[in-house]
Amino acid sequence: MSWINRVRNALPFTKKETTAETLWHKCPSCNEMIFIKEWEENLSVCPRCDHHGRIGPSERFEHILDAGFILLPTPHVQEDPLKFRDSKRYPDRIKAARAATGDQDALINARGAIDDVPLVMGVQNFAFMGGSMGMGVGAAFIQGVNDAIAHKCPYVIFTAAGGARMQEGILSLMQMPRATVAIQKLHAAGLPYIVVLTDPTTGGVTASYAMLGDIQISEPNALIGFAGQRVIESTIREKLPEGFQRAEYLLDHGMIDMVVHRGELRDTLARVIGYLTPRAAD
Repeated sequence: MSWINRVRNALPFTKKETTAETLWHKCPSCNEMIFIKEWEENLSVCPRCDHHGRIGPSERFEHILDAGFILLPTPHVQEDPLKFRDSKRYPDRIKAARAATGDQDALINARGAIDDVPLVMGVQNFAFMGGSMGMGVGAAFIQGVNDAIAHKCPYVIFTAAGGARMQEGILSLMQMPRATVAIQKLHAAGLPYIVVLTDPTTGGVTASYAMLGDIQISEPNALIGFAGQRVIESTIREKLPEGFQRAEYLLDHGMIDMVVHRGELRDTLARVIGYLTPRAAD
């Protein structure tokens, strides 16, 4: 062993693989390097530029719900009804997404409470095949609505999706009317349906249950739309306004009700649910 290796080994350095990747996070908006601990303690929001990073179901549930919430089992659906294959087999893509996220599909439900007020909450995970809406997502959405009806409480959905899942073709598009009918059942039961739009929410999800809430809330600067900006510009042959399809633009034009910082979402949801949920007479 050379003298330089002996000196290096004697120094109390952390292993290389546990420094750059596990101690720092680079903000995709302002490119600032942030301590991972600071990033996580700030709910994955950049303390420099206020960029809201994407988070998954487990982080959402921990942040929003009281302790003791229960995850609902993922509904079982046929996983490759069309035997679809592109550069990879569809079952291989599902298997890879499950290994990467730990979730069975792109929508996970939990039953819990906010400040002791019961609710059922669904969260779409963009990390799972872009949060795409397939039969599994449709079944999970209906499961969440039915559970909310059974327990006579609101259903709150956090959307994050690139649209319908192309590997399931027309079967994925059929989830749009299925979700719409489920929302009508929730309304018939006199229960609130609240949507929290997160970055990004696009395609068939936007064209269905993402825009049917009694209250439409969004995180700051979230991308919300149906078709992509380049597609729209090439179709109408005009330049779109600055900030088009961002949460603040939609708020100014009446498509959503409020834009709420992630740190204030829990209190806002508690207040909104209190307004919309009928209370028993004393």
